[in-house]
Parts: sequence; C-alpha cells; structure tokens
Amino acid sequence: MKTRSTVITTILALCATSLNAAEPTQAKPNVLFIAIDDLRDWVGYLGNKQVKTPNLDKLAARGVAFTRSFCASPCCNPSRAALMTGLRPGTSGVYNNGDDWRKIVPEGTVTLQQHFRNNGYYVAGAGKIYHGAAKGFMRLHDWDDYNTEGRNKSKKFKEDGGAGVAGIRFGALDCTDEDMPDYDTVSYCLDKLEKKHDKPFFLACGLVKPHMSWSVPKKYFEMYPLDKIQLPKVQENDLDDIPPAGIAMARPQGDHADILKSGRWKDAVQAYLATITFCDAMVGRLMEGFDKSAYKDNTIICLWSDHGWHLGEKQHWRKFALWDEATRAPYIWVVPGLTKPGSVCNRTVDYMQIYPTLCDVVGLPIPKHVEGESIRKLLEKPDASWDKPAITTWLYNNHAVRTEDWRYIRYANGDEELYHNSVDPLEWTNLAKKPEYAKEKEELAKWLPKVNKEVPGAKVKDPDKKARKAKKRAATS
Repeated sequence: MKTRSTVITTILALCATSLNAAEPTQAKPNVLFIAIDDLRDWVGYLGNKQVKTPNLDKLAARGVAFTRSFCASPCCNPSRAALMTGLRPGTSGVYNNGDDWRKIVPEGTVTLQQHFRNNGYYVAGAGKIYHGAAKGFMRLHDWDDYNTEGRNKSKKFKEDGGAGVAGIRFGALDCTDEDMPDYDTVSYCLDKLEKKHDKPFFLACGLVKPHMSWSVPKKYFEMYPLDKIQLPKVQENDLDDIPPAGIAMARPQGDHADILKSGRWKDAVQAYLATITFCDAMVGRLMEGFDKSAYKDNTIICLWSDHGWHLGEKQHWRKFALWDEATRAPYIWVVPGLTKPGSVCNRTVDYMQIYPTLCDVVGLPIPKHVEGESIRKLLEKPDASWDKPAITTWLYNNHAVRTEDWRYIRYANGDEELYHNSVDPLEWTNLAKKPEYAKEKEELAKWLPKVNKEVPGAKVKDPDKKARKAKKRAATS
C-alpha cells in the first residue's frame, strides 16, 4: 500500500516529466559578433612573425581559423553593408563610404541583426558595426539596445590628426587603455554578459582599432622598437605589369610617395603593429569576461575584420584595391558542439557567407534575398570539399575572383590581372596577357557578378583618363 508521501512524490515526478517534455530540448545558442576595423592578415595565427596577438591567437585555437578569408569590398561602408544586409555591392549599389545604405538598399530588406530580433533574440551592440560607428549609418530600430553615445567621457583621449605622414596618421598617446573608446565598447559588452537574459542574445562588439589614426597608448609602441621593425616585402617595379585601372587604384604618387619622402616607413609600420596589439588586448579583455559569464558554453563566436590594408605593397597604402593585402582579413568561428578546437580551414571564403551561416547554425531560416551560402560544413569539417571562390568588389563593376590557387581581377574598363597565388603569393607577376593562361581566365570569369547596379556618379565618361595619367607619372618618377 502506497503511503501519502509516496503518492505525492510520484505525482510531482510525473508533473516534472510532463513539463520537461513540453520544453525545448536545447535553447537556441547566443551569438557574440566581433567586428574589427582595418585588420589585415598581420596576426600570429596566420603566420606573421613580428606582430604580437596572443589573444587573437588563443581565440583562433578555440575553433576554426580561416586562412583564405576575403571581404566583399575593400572599404568600410560597402563591406559592412554587404555583410549585414546579405546583398553584394553590385546588387545593392552600395560601393563607397559616402553611400548611405539605408537609402539605397531596397526597402524591406531584413538586416542580419533585424532577422535575429524578429526571431526572438535580444539584439544589442556597441562600437563600429555599420560604417561610422554608433553615429554613422545606423538603423537603431533594428536593435533592442545600442551604445550610441558611450560612457567614455575622458578628455585624455585625443587623436592627433596632424601626426604621422600626410594622410597616414599615427602617433603614441599619453593615456591608458581605459581612456580609449574601444575600451568602453568592450565594457558595454561585458555588462551585457554579466546580466541575466530571458531570451537568447545577439551581441555585437565593434572595435575601431586598428583603423587610423594609429594612435594608442605609448606602451604598445614600446613593444616594437624601431630597429627591429621589418618592412613588408615590396618589389620596386611591381607596377610595371599592372594595367592603367590598377595603377589608378594604387596611386603610387600619393601616400607611398609621401612615406618614401619622409623616411618614416618603419615608423608607420611600428604604429600599425602597436595598434593591432592594442586591439588584441581589447579582444583579450572581452574573452576574459566572456569566459567568466554564464553563457560561455552556449554562445557562438564569429570574429571578422571588414577588409585588409596595404603598407606599401604595390606602392599602395590603405585599402581601396583588389589585391590580396587589401582584401584578406582574419576570420574565426567558434560554434559549441560543431567546431573543434585547433581547426584550420584553407578553403577560400568571403564574408557574404556570414549571414547565412549564422542563420544555419542557430536554426533560423535564411531570408531569400541573402547572397552567399552557409559554410556550416566547413565549420564541422574544415577540409570538406568547397568549390566557391571569394568575390570582392571595389566601386562600380570592378571585381576580384579568388580561389585557393588564383586571383583574377577585371576592371570596369576591361583591364585584367591574373595571379597564380599558390606559386606567387605576393602577386608580383601579372599573367593576364599571357595566352597560355586564357583557360584559367575564362573559368574564373564565370564567377564575376552578373548584376552591377548603376548609381549616379558611379561611371565616368572616360574611365581610363586618370589611370593613364597615373601610369605616366609612375613611369617618369
């Protein structure tokens, strides 16, 4: 005969079983979305020997580090707009920093964070996710909360726009990490990680450095003595086989000529390295807080940089070009239950795959407008077959197609470049005019975007005019 306490215990157990059956077996994972500005492939885990990036290297070791990852556009605004809207630059018509994507992208296009919010996520962020950081091309109604003003009121932080060499601005600051705006961005995200959330979250952390100016606390400069600085490998006659459209992008008589005249090439490289290491410290601070949070084991981490950077290669500085230095950037994924620590993927990918992949790994439908394909299978098995190239667009109808072996560039005026990257990783030899490589060009050209939306001012009457002048100046300098 059952006692009263036994009956009560049985009833409670049955109720608990019933309740558990009604609950989902697993809550949707959270997303920690880390964006970095202007960080090229100069990180330790990608093989750079002089940079100090211990925290990025540790993060890469937690999941899958991609070695051939490329931006949709080598410019802040079009790169970020493409990634966040799911539309390539040629489809949207967002080509440059001055193009307000909110007025150009078709009305009703659901952005990445909006899609997560529409599907039950708490969506918050800070720093630079879209172009212009918190006060730029933001659409605040897509977010539950965004750190638009920041809590950093320090007067110690002041970037000296006149420091450096001409337009390449840099210089050590007499301040602490706490005085830097990126510190505040990380603080905001750490606050969110310390709070209890009643729904899964999408938390975006946009770090501005190493964007210019390369102005960070002087302790980071001291990590890189000038007499130890190694300049990038540069071939003096590298522009000899570059067509006019490419030379126009390189602008050898601009930043590079100024740097050479100043004699401060090493100073500039030192400053860029220092700023990268400051960024790495901010990533480390974020991850330290993340690891102490209650969300460590159920949060996807996706880290990316919007594009690369030239430091004199092809006699070019900044981004704004279609070569490897401007288009390649770090890319890391950590997906609990899917990625394995220490994984490396050598397949060629681009950032148009971020939107669909995030949807795929959290179990959300992928909106029909999204261009790009989920790379879930590469996260699970990094050496899985993958035949999609990376495609990068800079301005109207200028594209680069990058595979594991090749880079093919076709400009709007028909100029071409072809590099056999597996044997010429620094892209010193343009093979485009050699007839024996016609087949390679033909195959790569099949991947060029078919849609190139025209926008006012995107085309000029004579696209070769500036290019011809640039080549003439380069030949006589």
